Amino acid sequence: MPRVVVTGLGPVSSIGVGAEAFAAALRAGRSGISPITSFDTTGFPHDRGGEVRDFEPGAILRRIAPGRWGRSSQFAAAAGRLAVADGRLDLAQLSPERAGAVIGTTSGESVAVEAVTAQLVAEGFSAVAPDLLRQVPASRLAHAVSAELGLAGESLTIATACSASNYAIGYAYDLLASGEADVMLAGGADSVCRWAHAGFFRLGALAPDRCTPFDRDRAGILTGEGGAVLLMETLEHAQSRGARAYAEVLGYGLNCDASHPVAPDRASVAECIRIAHRNAAVKPSEVDYICAHGTGTPANDATEAQAIREVFGARMPPVSSIKSMIGHTMGAASGFGAIATTIAIDRGFLPPTVNLTVADPALGDLDVVPNQPRPATVRIAQNNGFAFGGNNAIVMLGAVR
Repeated sequence: MPRVVVTGLGPVSSIGVGAEAFAAALRAGRSGISPITSFDTTGFPHDRGGEVRDFEPGAILRRIAPGRWGRSSQFAAAAGRLAVADGRLDLAQLSPERAGAVIGTTSGESVAVEAVTAQLVAEGFSAVAPDLLRQVPASRLAHAVSAELGLAGESLTIATACSASNYAIGYAYDLLASGEADVMLAGGADSVCRWAHAGFFRLGALAPDRCTPFDRDRAGILTGEGGAVLLMETLEHAQSRGARAYAEVLGYGLNCDASHPVAPDRASVAECIRIAHRNAAVKPSEVDYICAHGTGTPANDATEAQAIREVFGARMPPVSSIKSMIGHTMGAASGFGAIATTIAIDRGFLPPTVNLTVADPALGDLDVVPNQPRPATVRIAQNNGFAFGGNNAIVMLGAVR
């Protein structure tokens, strides 16, 4: 089968927009958490999140008019445009029907849905603005990327919640490895919104002010937002245009717990890791780094650590969570994880788990790269993504050889 490589990175995040800014922030262990401004937080005991401040889609987008698209679609399209620019892909030389977009999400156009709902409740159906209503369908996230970049291949939005970006990367990988496409844009996008903030608070999963994965006193997530898109190509296509490959997509694994709406299942997560390893022809002993799902909730971190220990035994690779810096970006989460993992492979350092005060002794000797980045040679890395409903997705990435 054709080999698949990552040639461009497009992060739009609370710690930086563009590959260079995002990589520098990871290396610095910078936090993107701040008081939420996108909705009125009056009445909420917790009011902090990972918003993308000063996002100016018009400064990035060239073809689509930002005002006609919801915030999540703007994130997706901007991330796609940045990935293409980073990969120095000449769209004029591209066969449009051989290129497509797959974007993962949890909430879709949540901000537009909330606005439509407010109009509907206040004044009825006749008051709903048609232009706003047109922004609502979640399918527009992938459509925005395709429209912005002039892609005519498959365009798909995947709504498998917090693992959706890894699903999207896996789907794009299959299209490329099967010869159905030459180029794909894959990742995810979501926006900070009132209902998600309220939902996680009601679940008791929202932290007061900091996300502290793997800490003894971790208290939960902070909601975040952004767009995370990777430019993926067949190695042959990348070589034909002289592109630089950051990393190779070695394979992926998917499964579903099918047992509980919100509680993760250790055995199912461990099996997903094994599936990813088998599909990527990787042994546990060959994995140099794991970019954890690492939400900062007591249950998720404990279950993830147990599953890693079950698969890797005494030889566990370093594990870190970038959610400590950007919060939980929902459907974009594993997309940002994939970008961070690719940067780790390409630039030779492990992103830290910041905000760690006291490592949880119940997690044993798990090396969570506390508070400071670490120089490392990363040949093979694992990017974890887990979601409500038990939708597990893991992507394996490696140095190009």
